[in-house]
Amino acid sequence: MSARKRTVVLISGRGSNMTALIAAASNPDYPAEIVGVISDRANAAGLGVAAARGIATKVISRADYSSKEAHDGAIDAALVSFGAEIVALAGYMRILGARFVEKWLGRMINIHPALLPAFKGLDTHARAIRAGIRIHGCTVHFVTLDMDDGPIIAQAAVPVMVGDNEDMLAARVLKAEHRLYPLALGLVAEGKARMEGGRTVLAHFADDADNSTSVIMAPDPLREETDLEQLARITP
Repeated sequence: MSARKRTVVLISGRGSNMTALIAAASNPDYPAEIVGVISDRANAAGLGVAAARGIATKVISRADYSSKEAHDGAIDAALVSFGAEIVALAGYMRILGARFVEKWLGRMINIHPALLPAFKGLDTHARAIRAGIRIHGCTVHFVTLDMDDGPIIAQAAVPVMVGDNEDMLAARVLKAEHRLYPLALGLVAEGKARMEGGRTVLAHFADDADNSTSVIMAPDPLREETDLEQLARITP
């Protein structure tokens, strides 16, 4: 097996997707190694999770720097100190500057809680419900200069149930995120997904043939309950 790609995760909060990546990387056969976690918030719960798993952490607060560019520069310096080869944004709530993005172009990925290009930005689940869509999901993509606009690496879809509220839908999507992000990071780390000419190129990779027949439909009405008394009357 070739050397595992050194990956640093950027977070701002609880880090549930970070935790999923750490769990995947605990398998020595996984092609990426999580070598550090950076947060812009000192109270981010994910920092404690990472530290408990023996992963180095660093807080780089925006308030400690005179400008956005200086803040980006401090993050870049930390990534270099970690020897980062891939940067994975996992609930990182700040927009990174053009110089930073350009330096890490093709090596920085993000997970977004919607099926891009639909519902870029915030409040994706509430907006999806208001729009009346029946299929929702999540996307892992390469980070480019425009927010939530980079080439798509992988997606996962879930149904929007008739009685869903925002929290119920968010919980269903989050479960899909925890499966999708490790898969997508693995593809990038192995070189099976790369950014080229503004698109994602998949190489040395084959989809599971069973996926070609997979269908998610919503709503999928429940079958009518069987009337056992009527069934007994007509059964010989």
